[in-house]
Amino acid sequence: MVRRWFYMISAVVLTVVLTGAFFAPRVLWALAIVGPLIALGLHDALQNRRTILKNFPLLGRGRYLLEAIRPEIQQYFIESNIDAFPIEREFRSIVYQRAKGELETQPFGTQRDVYRVGYEWCSHSIAPAEPLQEHPRVEIGGPDCEQPYSASLLNVSAMSYGALSKNAILALNLGAKRGHFAHNTGEGGISPYHLEHGGDLIWQIGTGYFGCRTQDGAFDPRAFERQASQEAVRMIELKLSQGAKPGHGGILPACKVTQEIADIRGVPAGETVISPSAHRALSTPRGLLEFLASMRQLAGGKPVGFKLCVGHREDFFAVCKAMLETGITPDFITVDGGEGGTGAAPLEFSNSVGMPARDAWVFVHNALTGVGVRDRVSIVAAGKILTGFHMARALALGADLCVSARGMMFALGCIQALRCNSDHCPTGITTQQPALVHGLHVADKAKRVERYHAGTVEGFLEILAAMGLRDPKRVGPGHVFRRVNDTQVRRFSEMYDFVTEGQFLQDDGVPAEWRGEWRASNPDHW
Repeated sequence: MVRRWFYMISAVVLTVVLTGAFFAPRVLWALAIVGPLIALGLHDALQNRRTILKNFPLLGRGRYLLEAIRPEIQQYFIESNIDAFPIEREFRSIVYQRAKGELETQPFGTQRDVYRVGYEWCSHSIAPAEPLQEHPRVEIGGPDCEQPYSASLLNVSAMSYGALSKNAILALNLGAKRGHFAHNTGEGGISPYHLEHGGDLIWQIGTGYFGCRTQDGAFDPRAFERQASQEAVRMIELKLSQGAKPGHGGILPACKVTQEIADIRGVPAGETVISPSAHRALSTPRGLLEFLASMRQLAGGKPVGFKLCVGHREDFFAVCKAMLETGITPDFITVDGGEGGTGAAPLEFSNSVGMPARDAWVFVHNALTGVGVRDRVSIVAAGKILTGFHMARALALGADLCVSARGMMFALGCIQALRCNSDHCPTGITTQQPALVHGLHVADKAKRVERYHAGTVEGFLEILAAMGLRDPKRVGPGHVFRRVNDTQVRRFSEMYDFVTEGQFLQDDGVPAEWRGEWRASNPDHW
């Protein structure tokens, strides 16, 4: 890679200059020019704090030069009416500062257009409360769970080894271990790098059943039991769909399928891995719950749940009816939004399929409340959660806790180079090329992940205190506002309808807009 070429070229240049100086001392003047550049390049290649500089000595400094004059560039684009700095880049900057432990305050007040349609904010109390000194935990586990898990309010969302490099997995897990939060493995199975540091794992199982798979790709109960019995595995998540490509199987490009990854997943090396769109182990809502119950038993009573991006509402209603008929409930449901991200997805799916997260959180919360099981099932919010405000918004719309993939990626040093699916990620995060992976220093990036997590939860707790609250469970839809047009704002409680406990079980208790879908739903077929 660039680093290797730098070493070679530097050695050649130094040899030429020193040899020339032996015969013509005036050539030493060249060393005065070349020497500092070589020294600077060696410093870049040997340091561990900046992956871009480590992987691209000297060349990588161009990026940091542009970053240093970013305010001037940004002002130019603003004055030119060119939207070159979307809101997500603003959030990325917040994550970078927090992960690096840099000053997070800013001058000149808000830099957002507060009159833009869609602008959102939290209401505050004239009598703020004292912020909580300890991070609250959320206990996940229903009545059938024998080993409930006390989870952080913010955790690492699903990202597989294969999609991510081994150093990225090691850094995430070490950060999770130190920060006392959970690390979702993604559907690629449990690798040695998930276990090396002993961080709490949420083992995700997708339609490919990697890590608990028979030779023909079916679910293997014995292999599942062996994996689930590991102490590091604290929860099990069955992935039905994800926001980036709902209704489409996961994709791992052939260029990333090394022999090690192939062995972990039980697939051929060097071939693109496309997971099936649907599960072979279940085919009905009732079958889903029975499968979850069997998984919970095989896992020794650990919390078991499923992840989905909401599509047909009658499909989820069918699961709710199956809960009523079987008495089986998942311990948690992770609700992703259609805006969720991934390293590889068809454009039509990522842009145009799946219910957005905010609508999905409210819908799932209402459906579980309406059938009277909300107190048995925790809701985990996924979908572009990056800041403490994003956490507050998710809890206001019905979630109990949150997971973040994008935020954790930024904390690792992701610069959104958009090469995730090409195996050429310059930061060493989403590549399997050893020369690029080497640049991601595990200890440094683990510290950044830990700092980002702690700072974001503390940011949420400060917002909570500003609202006059001390219990995250008290955050409700009346605490968050959104501008709906130039002159009007609405509370979430005015924008979304919220049902009462058991309302769907009453005569005509299902809201009129959902009544047709509720009647069409059947626990014995999708």
